Amino acid sequence: GFDIDALDWIAKEMKFKVKHQPTDWAAIVPTLQAKKIDVIASGMSITPERQAAVNFTEPYWTVQQRLVVKNDSKLTDKQCLEPGRKIALLRGSAESKWMTENLLKKGSSFELKAYDTTPLAIEDVANGRADCAAVSNTALKNAQGKGLKVKSIGSYGQPDTNYGYAVRKDDAEFLKKLNEGWKKLKASPKFQELVKKWELR
Repeated sequence: GFDIDALDWIAKEMKFKVKHQPTDWAAIVPTLQAKKIDVIASGMSITPERQAAVNFTEPYWTVQQRLVVKNDSKLTDKQCLEPGRKIALLRGSAESKWMTENLLKKGSSFELKAYDTTPLAIEDVANGRADCAAVSNTALKNAQGKGLKVKSIGSYGQPDTNYGYAVRKDDAEFLKKLNEGWKKLKASPKFQELVKKWELR
């Protein structure tokens, strides 16, 4: 996706090597802290809780959080949050935490269905195994680009989220290099090329 292409460009520009390693999202921060990976470059929301555990680059993208249903669904955003509804989302995600803290703990009684990847969550909505998905507008566009018959029906209340790459607290030198790389990428025509390629606007 966008994050990987951006990291590849930054690595080439800043002269370091990259080896991509798929990692279970729910365990991604502990994996970083255990030095099994060096950077999380995967659409990670910058939250106060995560900032206590890792250092983030300057934000490189802002996303809106959306409720997503299959194209022929008549559900509204309010109906998605009714008792008994199944809402699909990424395990350990900012969406999951926000919904739990701000909706479920305050009396809502829908069911959260957690998935190992966001595409799997959206696929289950498209296939009718979940009523709605709580995902970013970026994830929605990626899914639609791959032919999934899904649409946005609005927001569930979570504020817009900033994305950043995450590194270990003691890795100040690498953080500086990534920030410098992002600055160069945003000043380059390559940035808009990637935005267009991954349909982020």
